Amino acid sequence: MFTGIVRQVSPVAEVVSQGPGKRLIVEAGPLAATTAIGDSVAINGCCLTVIEQQDGRWGFDAGEETLGRTNLGRLQPGSLVNLEPALRVGDPLGGHWVTGHVDTTATLASRLDDRDWSRFWFALEPRWTAQMVPKGSVTVDGVSLTLVDVAPERFSVALIPHTLSATTLGRLAVGERVNVETDLLAKYVEKCLAAGGANPGAKG
Repeated sequence: MFTGIVRQVSPVAEVVSQGPGKRLIVEAGPLAATTAIGDSVAINGCCLTVIEQQDGRWGFDAGEETLGRTNLGRLQPGSLVNLEPALRVGDPLGGHWVTGHVDTTATLASRLDDRDWSRFWFALEPRWTAQMVPKGSVTVDGVSLTLVDVAPERFSVALIPHTLSATTLGRLAVGERVNVETDLLAKYVEKCLAAGGANPGAKG
């Protein structure tokens, strides 16, 4: 479980092809001291397991499903990624509940920059915007954000200067794809409504 509060932006050191998957080697920096092999880390919002750790670098294996459903398949040596180690008991919950299970990718359709502030519009399929509401939460490339506007095929977020400088979002260009995870609660509400609110375990 994660919160969408990015702890570090780091470069990808290597991308190694391994059959249908890839091994991603990422510079862990100071986070390496508090993480062990087998721990979970969100990379651009995608939960992966640390399978090797050496010389301040993490190694992750990303399978075919992960590479196809997220933007991790587009990573190259030198690409910057958002990192967040898994939430520990007692840690502050600064963002919202994030599972690290990416639902889909969205495309940055436009960005309006006003000095150090920005407003982004992302385009994606209506099936995912159905799980979004204005002032609700969404995770974009691992960053917990508040939704501003939601339309059938797009949504917008407002980014403060700190978010733009402390994550990869400030470097995002129109046309680039990002990982999106909708709010966990919205998924359960949508499923309940689709079933007519019925409780299949209830006895009449």
